[in-house]
Amino acid sequence: MAAAVLKRLALTVVVLGALWGLWESYRALWVWTGWTWPFVVDDLTMPHMHEIVSRLWQPAARGGPPLIRPLLSNAAFTAKEAVVGFALGAVIGFAIGVVLHHSQLLRRGFLPYVVASQTVPILAIAPMVVIWLGGKGLPVWVPVSVIAAYLTFFPVTINTLRGLDSADPRRLELMRSYAASRWRVLRSLKFPSALPYVFAALKVSATASVVGAIIGELPSSIADGLGGAILNFNQYYSLDPSALWATNLVAAALGLVFFGVIVLVERLVVRAAPEHVA
Repeated sequence: MAAAVLKRLALTVVVLGALWGLWESYRALWVWTGWTWPFVVDDLTMPHMHEIVSRLWQPAARGGPPLIRPLLSNAAFTAKEAVVGFALGAVIGFAIGVVLHHSQLLRRGFLPYVVASQTVPILAIAPMVVIWLGGKGLPVWVPVSVIAAYLTFFPVTINTLRGLDSADPRRLELMRSYAASRWRVLRSLKFPSALPYVFAALKVSATASVVGAIIGELPSSIADGLGGAILNFNQYYSLDPSALWATNLVAAALGLVFFGVIVLVERLVVRAAPEHVA
């Protein structure tokens, strides 16, 4: 167990080092050759990676704390919005998938609208959600969580539907021969079969919920999250480009944390599913 953990840590360090080297190599090559496609590479458009990382430990403002401290506070606020949105979207998506699985009529009539809902840009939906839910006595972050749920439910719905349909026909026929109820078939056969599909969707949705929360903070005028920090540092990008890049690193790290949590839960749940128990 310890050896496997060390191996993964070593692999992570190698991958991060490779990405760091790729960033600096790309930057050095474009600066040396003077290439301008797809964009001009200089200290403004593409700072050194060590400058971006070191910026996290420099004061956010003159005489203030290191930048990492307010960014971690912002990340915690965004994480709260994303967790609520992820949970809400996952439950709704799973419920819709189960309902559509048991009704061909609803699947034919409703599924196209589920797919079409994802063709509308989130930037067009976010302001409407903020207006709809604003002024109703709800916490200011609730509309943001709803936006995060919007990005979460679709992959969960589609993969739940696909997973439930993938149950072994022979096992299904056997359970029906014993007059098993629809609920018993769902709980004992179809749901365990769908778990790999559901968790594949949850991994995608976990990171999407973070993106949805960050985007939702912009029209909500929430300054306490990563969206507010990105908007703030974007205004001063020409003076301090490393600050915005450092904020992006923290946002990416938050998405990785969400992804990692789902991976850990998957290992516990799928391994304990009935079809994996001797």
